[in-house]
Amino acid sequence: MILAANQPLFAPYAGFFEKAARADVFVLLDAVQFPRGTTWVSRNRFKHAQGALWLTVPVWKKGLGLQKIGDVRVCHESDWATKHILSLCHAYKNAPFVNDHLPVLDEAFARRFDRLADLNIFLIRHVLDYLRCDTRLVLFSELDIRASGSLLLVEVCRRVGAAAYLAQDAAKKYLAEDVFEDGGVEVRYFNPKRPVYPQLWGNFIGNLSVFDLLFNCGPKARDFILGREPLPPACR
Repeated sequence: MILAANQPLFAPYAGFFEKAARADVFVLLDAVQFPRGTTWVSRNRFKHAQGALWLTVPVWKKGLGLQKIGDVRVCHESDWATKHILSLCHAYKNAPFVNDHLPVLDEAFARRFDRLADLNIFLIRHVLDYLRCDTRLVLFSELDIRASGSLLLVEVCRRVGAAAYLAQDAAKKYLAEDVFEDGGVEVRYFNPKRPVYPQLWGNFIGNLSVFDLLFNCGPKARDFILGREPLPPACR
């Protein structure tokens, strides 16, 4: 069994879903520290006529100190949700598949989730379902693991019975491979695809939110993310 893990990002980029698709179990790290400063957990890039369109979900941070991602609450004091939807409507009104996916973002915002992680997981599940990927999602907070660093990931693998941990090539310098070896877990690496696909508004911009790909390419997004080669068993 192959396990991969990632923080529950806001409307993640395509590589996030390729990693999920290559694994049998995908653990969402909701009980790790919410990053200081700007973070992909609460914002992402889309595209409009002026280039990258940044959308940020406002959260409560002042006076709260260090928070776990799963404890971070969405700030609903301003009308940010309506502004975000209007921005997306204007930017993607000519995208061929916008009406298939924009209502999902609209619903996610309209639900007024209290926790940021719940909002993000709602969107992640939609994309995985649309890609017909049945990789099992597990919340790290449900595993009750107290370790940290590479040992944390080894313990996650042990807890779910995974023999291999899948990571992106860029993570190699951060992982203590000897800790995995001692724990009897094989580390596997992959280099995420960087799909180039039809976009609106001039020159192509890579690594936007996966919703840019969904708005523009609809069902073909699966081929761009997963490729045309035989899929891993978890995604057939």
